[in-house]
Amino acid sequence: MPALDNPKHERFAQGLAKGKSASQAYVDAGYKESRPAASRLSTNVNVMSRVAELQDIGSLRAEVTLESLIREAGEIQEAAKTEKQYSAATAALTAKAKLAGLWVDRAETENVNTNYVVSSDPIDNVEDWEREHAPKH
Repeated sequence: MPALDNPKHERFAQGLAKGKSASQAYVDAGYKESRPAASRLSTNVNVMSRVAELQDIGSLRAEVTLESLIREAGEIQEAAKTEKQYSAATAALTAKAKLAGLWVDRAETENVNTNYVVSSDPIDNVEDWEREHAPKH
């Protein structure tokens, strides 16, 4: 169900879904304080459906936590080790480390603008050497 068409009703439903009293949610939604009106609106079928939907979304989000993801990756790792699937176990271990913030992907870049000169001649005069070997632009 998408957000309610009436913005005040939507804010009211969100307030109820967060656990606010009907009176508080009613005032926070932009209405003047009225306990009877807040009570009536809280029994509106559309509002009640929206509150239930928002609470379902919240409970799903609460179920997937960093802790639960790390625990699940640990279970996958143990199962993979039991089955001697070491690459899968390593992948699960890597996932756990990334979730815990202990693994950082790094990339090394190569400087392609570096020129190397190999010579058996000793460098007696740096200026002469640079004239002879330095890249010409």
